[in-house]
Amino acid sequence: MKAATGCLVGVLAIPVAALIVMAGLLTAAGAAPGGEGGGMRGVPPEFQPWIRKAVAECDHPELTPALMAAQLYHESGFRTDRGAVSHADAKGPAQFIPATWHTWGRDVDGKNGASEFDIGDAVMAQGRYMCSLLGDAKASPYRDDVRRLALAGYNAGWGAVERFKGVPPKGFARGETYRYVIAIMDLIDDFEGPSPLSVTGSGAGADALRRAAARIGTPYAWGGGGPGGPSRGFCDKINGYLLGRCSASSTEGFDCSSLVQYAYWPSTRLPRTAAAQYAATSHRPIARSQLRPGDLLFWSRRGGDIYHVGLYAGDGQVLHAPRTGRNVEVQPLAEAMPARDFLGATRA
Repeated sequence: MKAATGCLVGVLAIPVAALIVMAGLLTAAGAAPGGEGGGMRGVPPEFQPWIRKAVAECDHPELTPALMAAQLYHESGFRTDRGAVSHADAKGPAQFIPATWHTWGRDVDGKNGASEFDIGDAVMAQGRYMCSLLGDAKASPYRDDVRRLALAGYNAGWGAVERFKGVPPKGFARGETYRYVIAIMDLIDDFEGPSPLSVTGSGAGADALRRAAARIGTPYAWGGGGPGGPSRGFCDKINGYLLGRCSASSTEGFDCSSLVQYAYWPSTRLPRTAAAQYAATSHRPIARSQLRPGDLLFWSRRGGDIYHVGLYAGDGQVLHAPRTGRNVEVQPLAEAMPARDFLGATRA
């Protein structure tokens, strides 16, 4: 089977933890260089204020935005949907097991009580727990980076750190904690520097583009992704294949329409597929000369089937999830898909 260009035509997603690959700095008209830095490059906007608050409430300077962002990325890929549950019953973006959540979880956002799935509750609990573990690490006699010790405690419990007098070795828990610490420490630098796409302005379109820009570098997965973030996709005998093998079923990411749906959710609840998104917004067509950041761009085949959607990123560019084997990226509108297939633009 060959890899096919396009978006999902049916609704199905298998939720699992997402993987994100950080991309380089991109700028566009309607966007400005620089933007949010300070260790939160590529962090979804809805997480950023809570990370700042959690860091500000900790007395240990080792708890930085980049450390928290790297940990959240590794734990869940910033997922917020109810499907973000591990085999060990760890839940939400910060992946708390029930016993640990009972100790550290609090209702800080005033929504539905303390919930592992609420961004504010989860991130603040993560910050409190990591801050406490950093204190334990500093008070311990173990000679290692206190951040490594705290991460090991977060993953395996502080008792495991005490048992091994440091980060547990590869032989403990099949190397899970050992790899967890290495992976997060390696990721910290990826979150330093400016945001991949810094968007100016306000309104639904700018906010959607800002949210989607935080996912630049996320792999394409046919049938994957949704309002809660990336997830594994699937193959349908035509789509999702790369070099003759089903790539989508082992890839956590977005396809084109799930990225757009995610970007606008929940303020605008667009449907799942590109064709349905066009049907939902076609009463608000936008001429090319009137495009604004966040407008929806559509491509269709000569037979009329709509097969692709992206978000206008300003300066003649589109932010989109192109196809299997590629990542979420910004491209010139003329190069994103065949020019003859461009159908038009709408405003959500």
